[in-house]
Amino acid sequence: MASDEIAVLIARIALQDRSAFIDFYRKTSPKLFGVCLRILKNSTDAEEALQDVYVRIWQRADQFAASDRPAMPWLVAIARNQAIDVIRARKPVADEIDAAYDIEDDAPSPEDRADASGQARRIDSCMEELEADRAEAVRGAYVEGLSYQELADRYAVPLNTMRTWLRRSLIRLRECLGR
Repeated sequence: MASDEIAVLIARIALQDRSAFIDFYRKTSPKLFGVCLRILKNSTDAEEALQDVYVRIWQRADQFAASDRPAMPWLVAIARNQAIDVIRARKPVADEIDAAYDIEDDAPSPEDRADASGQARRIDSCMEELEADRAEAVRGAYVEGLSYQELADRYAVPLNTMRTWLRRSLIRLRECLGR
C-alpha cells in the first residue's frame, strides 16, 4: 500500500469517515499487528494493543492530516508505544520499589524480633551465671569462632581443660535456659 494512499485515508478518517476507517484498518492492521506481536510476544496481548492503536489513530487522525510526515512511520510509532505501555502496565509498582531498595520479603516480623530479643536477654542472663573466664571462652568459641587450641592458648590452660570448661559451661547454659 502506498504511503500516499494511507495519508488520504487518514485525512478522510480525520473527517470521521467510517468507511475510510474500515478500509484503512484492512490495509494497515497486518503490519501494525506484527509490530505489537514482536514486542509483546503474545497474540492476545497484541490484539488488545492493536485495538487501542486504532482508537488512538481515530482520535488523532486530524493531527496527522495537518502534518507533512510520512504515514507509515507515524503508525508504527503509535503501535510500538502502545505495546511498550502494555508491558509497563504489567509490572507491579511494588516490584520496582523492592528492586530499587533491595527489600526482602522474608525480613523478620516485629513479633519475631521481639521473641529473638527476649531470647537474647535470657541467654545473656544465663551467661552472667557462669564464671567470667568461662563465659568469655564460650563467647570466643561460639560467637567469634575461635578453636579450642586458640582458647587454651589465650587462657593459658591445657587443651583438655578448655574442652572441659566449654562442655560444662554449655551444660549449665542448657539447664539455665530450660527453667
